[in-house]
Amino acid sequence: MAELRPDCSRCFGLCCAALPFTHSADFAIDKPAKMPCPNLQADCRCLIHSCLREKGFKGCIAFECFGAGQKVSEQTFAGVDWHGHKKTAEKMFAVFPKMIMLHELLWYLNEALIHPAVGPIRSELSHASAETEKLTRLSAESINALDLHALQAKLNQLFVETSGRVWRTSQSDGAGLRKKRADFCNADLIGKNFCKMDLSGANFRGAYLIAADLSHADLSGADFIGADLRDANLCGANLTDSIFLTQAQLNSAQGDAATRLPVLLDRPMHWH
Repeated sequence: MAELRPDCSRCFGLCCAALPFTHSADFAIDKPAKMPCPNLQADCRCLIHSCLREKGFKGCIAFECFGAGQKVSEQTFAGVDWHGHKKTAEKMFAVFPKMIMLHELLWYLNEALIHPAVGPIRSELSHASAETEKLTRLSAESINALDLHALQAKLNQLFVETSGRVWRTSQSDGAGLRKKRADFCNADLIGKNFCKMDLSGANFRGAYLIAADLSHADLSGADFIGADLRDANLCGANLTDSIFLTQAQLNSAQGDAATRLPVLLDRPMHWH
């Protein structure tokens, strides 16, 4: 999973140049796609990296490229920088969002493979991971021609099955399931109060949990794929064994030293 973690020292500042952002609570300014952020320096480092939150750029802290930045910089373009090369910049900025999608899918596939519960579909997951990884090694032109939404839809079937298997295994006591699974798929849960609730194994796929209070809730084994956790309160929450939770989701939420995390993820620096 190491190559699916961002390493800014090996990237040409692609997230600061290729992607757009809008003036909001997450960004202090508007910036169109394919235009470098005014805070991006010539050495591809951020001028205000040490004080992004204070300067109104907490969206930058939450962002996660899943290692796509170094893949595009080092492999797809073999270390050729975009600075001063208009055609290279256009191609690199176009392929970067596609690579992010591929790497995010790889993250989910690799996470699924570590769960013992996926036994019957392990070979299918392994094959899908290998085939997706091959796509990341194509040329920029070939990657840009891919129908990634079709790939995403295909792999989502595996992710749904993985989630169900993890749930059934965690809940089985030898005589069936102990409780019904809480299903919040695609639900609008903005600002909802779930403080101290037992939500173990809950399905939060695609749910809007913006500013929701999940403090001290049991979220062990919950499925968070695609959930929006911006400013959600995770203080004291139990997220152990949750599935398809990403570093970006954690980075956008609030938590503390008592928040229990999955083994693959790190405690965000801004949590206290």
